[in-house]
Formats: sequence, C-alpha cells, structure tokens
Amino acid sequence: MKRQFIYIAAISVLLGITSCGKQDENEKTELAVPVSVEDLKVGSIKKYVNTTGTALAAYDIELKTEIAGRYQLQTNPATNRPYKLGDKVKKGDVIIRLEDKEYENSIAIDAKKLDLEINEQENKKQKSLYEKGGVTLREMRNSEVQLTNARYGFSNAQLKLEKMAVVAPFDGVIVELPYFTPNTKIASGQSMVKLMDYSNMYMEINLPEKSIVEVKTGQHVNITNYTLPEDTLKGVISELSPAISTETRTFKGKLKIENPRLLLRPGMFVKADIEVDSRDSVLVIPKRMIISSGRGKRVFVVEKSAARERRIKTGLENQDMVEVKSGLKAKERLVVKGFETLRNGSKVKILK
Repeated sequence: MKRQFIYIAAISVLLGITSCGKQDENEKTELAVPVSVEDLKVGSIKKYVNTTGTALAAYDIELKTEIAGRYQLQTNPATNRPYKLGDKVKKGDVIIRLEDKEYENSIAIDAKKLDLEINEQENKKQKSLYEKGGVTLREMRNSEVQLTNARYGFSNAQLKLEKMAVVAPFDGVIVELPYFTPNTKIASGQSMVKLMDYSNMYMEINLPEKSIVEVKTGQHVNITNYTLPEDTLKGVISELSPAISTETRTFKGKLKIENPRLLLRPGMFVKADIEVDSRDSVLVIPKRMIISSGRGKRVFVVEKSAARERRIKTGLENQDMVEVKSGLKAKERLVVKGFETLRNGSKVKILK
C-alpha cells in the first residue's frame, strides 16, 4: 500500500513537471509578439492651419450691349468657327458685333476724319504764316482751337463706333454665351457674354481666433480639391483682417492661387493648408505610433529581440507626423506595427 502511494506521488510529480514545461513553453510563444520596425531617420516637418472655401476667378466680367443693333456672333481666329462656351479669347478680340446702319451714318466717322485732316493742314499753315508775320497770334490760336475740336470730334466718333463691338478686355475664357439668332435686334443693356480669367484665382477664408498669431501674409498655401487628388496647387496669403468677429470668433483673409494649367475651375470647393511653421533635420515619426496616457506619450523600439518603452517629448506636428524632441535617437528601430499589445521587455519577432 505504501509502495502504491509512492508510485502515485511520483507520477503526479512527473505530470506536474511536464505541465509546467508546457506552460513555460506557451508563455514564451505568447511573448514573441510579431512586429514590424523602421529605422528612425532625421527629416523635416511642416505645421499647417487648415481651412476650406470656394475658389474664384481673379478676373470676372459680364459684357453688355451699350447700344441697340442686330446680333452678329464673330468667328474665333484660333478655331475658324463661331465663338462658343469654353473658348479662350485674347485681350482685344471682337466676340460679337452689332449692326445698325442708321447709327453708323449718324456718327459720320468719315466726315469727322476729313475735318481733322483739314484742320491739321490749316493749323500747320497758320503756324508758318505766324512765324513770317502773315497772321496774328489770335488767328493762329483760333486754328489750334479748331484743330483740338476736330480731334475730339473724331475721337468721340471712334468711341461711338466701338460700342457696336463686344470686345474682350483681358485674356480669358468664355463661361456664359446666351444664344441669339443671327440678325436678331438686340436692345441696349442686354447681357452678351461672360468672361473669366482663372489662371490666377483667389479665395476668401475665415480662420479661428487662435490662429491669428500664426497666420501671416506671405505664407505659402497648398490647395487641393477632391476631383484633383494628384494635383496640389500653390497659393499665398495675400490679405488678413486684424479684426475678430464677435459672433463667430474668426477673422477674415484672402489668398491667391496659381492655376497656370487651369486645373482648378471657378466655383470649386477646395481645401487650403497654410504653412505656418517648419523644422529641418529633426526626428519625425508617424503620429499613429504614439501611445498617449495620463503618464505621457510613449513608443516602443526593439533592442536585442525585446521591446523597450521610450517616453518621448514632442514638438511640431501636423495631421500625420510629429517631431520628437527627446526620448529617441536616430537609427533606433521603431515599432510601427504590433505595438498596441506590447509591454516593456516583451519578446518580439520582427516580420520582414
């Protein structure tokens, strides 16, 4: 009976040792947490103040008729076809002409031109005679007055004729062009065409009160639109109001946008990232690697197949990245995946 008890006890001890061995083995397996790492490198970081708004054309004009006349849409010399929506125009291009023979005859441009030529000749003659003593100073001055009146008469006639043409005042694009049947009689004051030059654009912005010490005129701005995910346009803060709205606790500003390829269209809703600060040659890590708690901010690095906790102090940050001012060194291996369950000293397995 005693031998049987000893035999049972021995078996129990062996089973206990085997069980402990398996438990230790399981613990070792559990502690070898798979992680991914990256070597820490020195880089640069920029801080942004973000806002949104509507991009508008720098130059925008609606051209209307100044007189009545019969509508004649002109041919675009660049396409050899009548002007249409989306066509580019040059400054001075005649887009539409109005025909009115009665109006033209009332101007009598040819008579005004001939009158100017006659008075130029007469004035030249009077000056020559005055130098020889053939006429008085008064007579010569009278010829100058008549010449001046003739010049004004011819100039006014030209201005009246120019009212018969709808002319582009700047390089731009046709964005509105109401349709009229050729030779239709158009009344004075009728909208004919709308032009925009959006190679340069602007945007009015409203910024929170807290940003008034950071945002300054001349700062660079990155402009993006959801329809142009691969294209970032450049802008600059051009104007800022010093006054804070008591209702919204914001202040107004304006920024200019460079749009040389006309990728951005007038009226598009865009995101503006204003660069308010930057750092070069500093340690920068992704924001998502940082574990924040009441004890501060921490990350994990790998040393000799074990995770080591690092308490860090941060500086400049943006939406994705953050500057590390202390707690890490260049070339250390930062855990970038699998850090969520790590503890200081945890065994790790680095995945490639």
